[in-house]
Amino acid sequence: MLKKPIEIAINKQINAEFHSAYLYLSMSSYFQSIGMAGCANWMKVQYQEELAHATHFFDYVLERGGRVELAPIGEVEVDFDNVLQVFQKTLAHEITVTGLINNLMDVAIHESDHATKSFLQWFIDEQVEEEANVEQILNNLKLINGEGQGLLMMDREMQARVFVNPFPAKA
Repeated sequence: MLKKPIEIAINKQINAEFHSAYLYLSMSSYFQSIGMAGCANWMKVQYQEELAHATHFFDYVLERGGRVELAPIGEVEVDFDNVLQVFQKTLAHEITVTGLINNLMDVAIHESDHATKSFLQWFIDEQVEEEANVEQILNNLKLINGEGQGLLMMDREMQARVFVNPFPAKA
């Protein structure tokens, strides 16, 4: 059975994951509108990952006898200046999410909830990877000043990204 502080904290995280999905879908739409299909695809995969994360948290609360209470999803930005700005905002967002996951772990530690600590470890490791991936994209964008043929090459590379659900359905 989940302790109430854990249940409340995970419910907040579920909302944050859905908000992240909504943000990345907005960024995907922006990229599509400026003819950057590869970047749009990259963000759509991010959107799918965030939905998977939210669902995994959702299922965990239910599995532990808790109750999921969905809250409204806050507004997200819809207008951006350029590709570089979008990925700068993406990195800032991922750093924020890392802080949220770390705070969740702090609650689990405070509550001596070892099962939740174990559950959260995957997300902590995932955030290290998320930040590193976006930093690499930003580094590449800075090398090409976020424009020209280099940007077209990056856009094509991003078209190849596919979503792989990290949480396959249980049999």
